[in-house]
Amino acid sequence: MRALSEKVGAVAPSATIQISDAAKRMRREGIDVISLSIGEPDFATPEHIVAACCDALARGETHYAPSNGIPELLTAIAEKSRTGNGIPCEAANVIATCGAKDAIFQAMQACLNPGDEVVLPDPSWVSYEPCIQMAGGRAVHHPLRSPSFQIDDAILERVGPRTRMIVVNTPSNPTGTVLSRQSLRLVADLCQDYDLIALSDEIYEKLIYEKEHISLASLDGMAERTITVNGFSKAYAMTGWRLGWAVAPLPILRQMAKVQQHSVSHPPTFVMWGGVAALTGDQSCVEAMRREFADRRRYMLDEFGAMDMTVAPPDGAFYVFVQVEGDDMAVAEEWLHSAHVAATPGSAFNAPGWMRLSYAASLPSLKEAARRIRLWKSR
Repeated sequence: MRALSEKVGAVAPSATIQISDAAKRMRREGIDVISLSIGEPDFATPEHIVAACCDALARGETHYAPSNGIPELLTAIAEKSRTGNGIPCEAANVIATCGAKDAIFQAMQACLNPGDEVVLPDPSWVSYEPCIQMAGGRAVHHPLRSPSFQIDDAILERVGPRTRMIVVNTPSNPTGTVLSRQSLRLVADLCQDYDLIALSDEIYEKLIYEKEHISLASLDGMAERTITVNGFSKAYAMTGWRLGWAVAPLPILRQMAKVQQHSVSHPPTFVMWGGVAALTGDQSCVEAMRREFADRRRYMLDEFGAMDMTVAPPDGAFYVFVQVEGDDMAVAEEWLHSAHVAATPGSAFNAPGWMRLSYAASLPSLKEAARRIRLWKSR
């Protein structure tokens, strides 16, 4: 067989999925593993969203739709973006995608040329760099200062003649950090001064505790150079539905549309009707899940505080990012095979010495996981 794609061969597998798969394999072998490794809400999708999808199936919404998405969904996303996020946009600026990850992949394909550089503030989600690589670009990593993980003037050192884009993620996966207005204003100034595109991943925006979410594209001068990525997976417990979106300037949106037309065509038609119901229906389900996450967050903070372990400020999302002693990869192996707790090592997010634990699990599971980690730590 001839050599396969070197570009894809250079991409690392997803560490979060690998660890989750290992935990599932151990469970099948009868081992009682508590998995806190993957970012998936443990709630059922709200009933009115499921009903809307079933209704769409019953009335025959099983055929091709417009590639950018059904008009009803694009209109709902644009309305939410304008009124909820302060982003000036119309339905023409929106594309519905097969999950937020697909929107990120499409954005990189649409914007990057071979050799273009993308500034990636670390810790960063595991799939940003592979999406950059598969578009022919190169990630330029910029370690943020712990434990606050805010963006400061030091990021200017990462901008060079090949820089094309900067990625921001607020609230952050893995740290839970919510970027301040000052951090976002610095990014905006950077983009405007050096003619850069910004990709703002805001998938966790509905899951914030005691802080304020600010959309980068809402800042002066940023709507025309920002791709805002969002979706339904986290806020509405719709991970398996694979439905997300991007709001972008028309030149970028048209490029992304071509990528979608020649790949997945569009998200499943009946699934998009569930998205309409999610955005236009009662939002109390989102707040109920957020409150439950807030209670779990407080429990995890108390537990790791009692263990004298440093935790990044978990202002949003549903993760605690905990500093560990020694090699985080080895600690993750120890936790999995000795304590039977699956967590993701910080090295997967370009942050060695840390560990990400998801509290998108029941409180009894979190209590047992904390007990096991405490026992492991006291050995």
